[in-house]
Amino acid sequence: MALPNALSAAQRIRLIFGPILLSSLLWPSFYQSFLDTLWNSLCYTSFYKWSTFETLWTVFLYAAIEGSLTIVFMNHPEWRFTQPRTPTSKPRGMRRPSRRIGEGLVYIAPLLAMDLTMIKKFADVELSQMLVSGNYDISSLYLNTTSSSNATLSFQAPPKTYLIPTLHNFTLTSPLQTTRALPLYAPSSRRLVTELILSFFIYDTLFFAFHLSLHYLPLLRSFHLTHHSHPSQIHPQITNQLSLFERLGLVMLANFSLNVIGAHVLTRTVFVVLFVWLLVEIHCGMSLPWGYEKVMPRGWGGGAGKHMRHHVGGGEGYEPFFCWWDGVWERVVRGMGEVK
Repeated sequence: MALPNALSAAQRIRLIFGPILLSSLLWPSFYQSFLDTLWNSLCYTSFYKWSTFETLWTVFLYAAIEGSLTIVFMNHPEWRFTQPRTPTSKPRGMRRPSRRIGEGLVYIAPLLAMDLTMIKKFADVELSQMLVSGNYDISSLYLNTTSSSNATLSFQAPPKTYLIPTLHNFTLTSPLQTTRALPLYAPSSRRLVTELILSFFIYDTLFFAFHLSLHYLPLLRSFHLTHHSHPSQIHPQITNQLSLFERLGLVMLANFSLNVIGAHVLTRTVFVVLFVWLLVEIHCGMSLPWGYEKVMPRGWGGGAGKHMRHHVGGGEGYEPFFCWWDGVWERVVRGMGEVK
């Protein structure tokens, strides 16, 4: 009976979610009824059909997660990597939520602009449904052959591929893209988990290269200075201390990582939750007992400690969440040094 009390917070999380993850991959039929019910409920929710849903979902989650970890930061000074002068002191630059409205508007404005002007393209959605959501007249995009049953889409139809953007068909009656076409069916738990793993691996790889360029290419280095312009102690609010170029790059790489594998919309919704949490956690400036790097197998996750060292020294920790590409880069750098 004393065993659970002997386990750390990270070990308890691993004990709970490990079997769920494994069974989701091995026995997807066990979860299908739940996923079907959840998906059907979401599809009947008008808010979930909004073209701006993912942006608003991201902003809501960021506010909730960053606010929560900021409270943890202030209430647990003993967890901070840099000890404060007094237990209740806050780092220089930390601001109240009421003074960050402008920051939120700057973040959300370009994303909403894209949401309201471009058709949302998702896997498992018919091209005709996408076009209808984008205010295109389907009948004008078909070439009638010998009979209506043999009609085929003309070359005028926008491409279905998720990697090529398509503008909304702007008219007086439909001046903005306000809805998004959704798949009819929920994914299996195996597909959802597999897509999450793949998308995070792809994003981690792409952002590693992007982040490396921000440090090593002179033309891009100035864009990254904003993110590092803070005292030696970092805190959760540093997460969103980004230039517009970096912010758009981060969002577009995340979108590409999901689009390139044809991720289901439900996968995207779950991805945002994990993505925002991890982004804020690595900037929290604390060694959390439940830190994801402690939950994962040893050496897989970088965690807040590695990212803290990156912000202070700048010589390591270019990979956002994991450690594989940083390990490759460090070996390359050491090899170049030995050659010299």
